[in-house]
Amino acid sequence: MNKLFGRDFVRFFVLILVQVLVLDHINLHGYANPSLYIYFILLLPFEIPGFLLLLLAFLIGFGVDSFSNSIGLHTFATVLIAYLRPWVIRLAGPPAEYEGNLKPGIADMGFRWFFAYSMVLVLAHQLVLYTLESLRLAEIGSILLKTLTGSILTLALIIVVEYLFMRKR
Repeated sequence: MNKLFGRDFVRFFVLILVQVLVLDHINLHGYANPSLYIYFILLLPFEIPGFLLLLLAFLIGFGVDSFSNSIGLHTFATVLIAYLRPWVIRLAGPPAEYEGNLKPGIADMGFRWFFAYSMVLVLAHQLVLYTLESLRLAEIGSILLKTLTGSILTLALIIVVEYLFMRKR
């Protein structure tokens, strides 16, 4: 358990640093900005208590907001996907043979399950983030385009990172 906690602790800080030092500077013509830091929330264990999940989502979102001068946008979007996560897990189909040490990753759950689970949460995160950033429904076309391109880029990056650091069971 301590080994898993240590890995999650390191992942927390590494993802914030990668986000603010590298990924926040990637802006493909104003329409795509990857949000790899939400990978932290996606990989937390199934049995994590709800209050801890929301607290960790708040902390990682606040960490990104602190360095990005975005005044709560990332925090709100990240806490929202943490709140939605249990429903998305049920929607994607919980593991048939539930073991206490499973994590929602490709190694434990398979590509199809992980992709569906990640896609729903990434789309929700990006839609909320860009809607709050714009705060004008007159820009709905721009919001949807940014949501789509940002989601594709974020999801592709999450899948690549998952395969790079995946451990086979």
